[in-house]
Amino acid sequence: MKVPTFIDHVEIHVRAGHGGDGVATFRRERFVPYGGPDGGDGGCGGSVYLKADESVDSLRALFFQPHQRAGHGGPGRHRQCSGKNGEDRIVPVPCGTEVRDAETGDWIGDLLKHGETLLVAKGGRGGLGNVHFKTSTHQAPRECTPGEKGEERRLRLELKLISDVGLVGYPNAGKSTLVSRLSAARPKIAPYPFTTLHPVIGTIEYPDYQKLRVADIPGLIAGAHRGVGLGHEFLCHIERTRFLVFVIDLASTEAPCPADVYFSLQRELEMYNPDLLARPYLIVANKMDIPGAREGLPEFARRTGHTPLPLSARTGEGVDELKQMLYERLLKGPADGGDSIPPVAVPGQ
Repeated sequence: MKVPTFIDHVEIHVRAGHGGDGVATFRRERFVPYGGPDGGDGGCGGSVYLKADESVDSLRALFFQPHQRAGHGGPGRHRQCSGKNGEDRIVPVPCGTEVRDAETGDWIGDLLKHGETLLVAKGGRGGLGNVHFKTSTHQAPRECTPGEKGEERRLRLELKLISDVGLVGYPNAGKSTLVSRLSAARPKIAPYPFTTLHPVIGTIEYPDYQKLRVADIPGLIAGAHRGVGLGHEFLCHIERTRFLVFVIDLASTEAPCPADVYFSLQRELEMYNPDLLARPYLIVANKMDIPGAREGLPEFARRTGHTPLPLSARTGEGVDELKQMLYERLLKGPADGGDSIPPVAVPGQ
């Protein structure tokens, strides 16, 4: 079985360490009569944590290592020495990972920012040694308690990429070429649909050292919210974008027409999650270098009521204007991903 290079959902089994047993021992030294109980406590079991790491971009590692276990605590020793604590298991995951219980489906937590940690399995406490059971009337206790068992559970992890800008469009609309123009990312580019089989993240860098993360979301088609094509797998990655860019192929001569493609994309987002329509967005008309594409702008504007930004990802026309618009809307403007902001019109049109 061929395993994909990008994996955004996986089930894992986590088991925390058991606590060490307490012991019942007595102090026995020369010239120390009636030394009494001195049994130490068992060590605590290690816990399992998930930690968001910006250097990790996929759940692929956990696909091959689904069992994550922490260390067990050591047993107590004489002279009131406690056992060694079990080693914690810290599992790095990509930023944007959602964690749920695999059996109940209950939400456990999200890991959004680099360095955030989430306790998913708590280690067991160590048992008590017999020194804790000594009283004035019970001076030679032989009681001790075993360590507690660590938590054990199955988890379902789902990665929802975090980016500032999400490129949304039909297959072969030129999104991969556009993200390669906007950033240093180099996704696969080919003249056939569904070239991009997993989201690609690129970083737009500006002269003032500010940055924007842009995600190339694999092509959506009609019925994507029901699982048609690749859409259902990757619509979730749009949920955590602050700004949407609809990439429309104005040179397409096949049905549906560009205006209908735009309406279809809007409909798919609404059917998947109505809140996505409240995101600020921008419409770009791609492939302006192809004869006949520019002539379709008036018809698109008439039917949709919006004038898109014309550009050609292949030649670079309009790319700098797009970068500047994104800078003004996301780095200088008040856009926070929650307000409904109308599409940006081309200056002077």
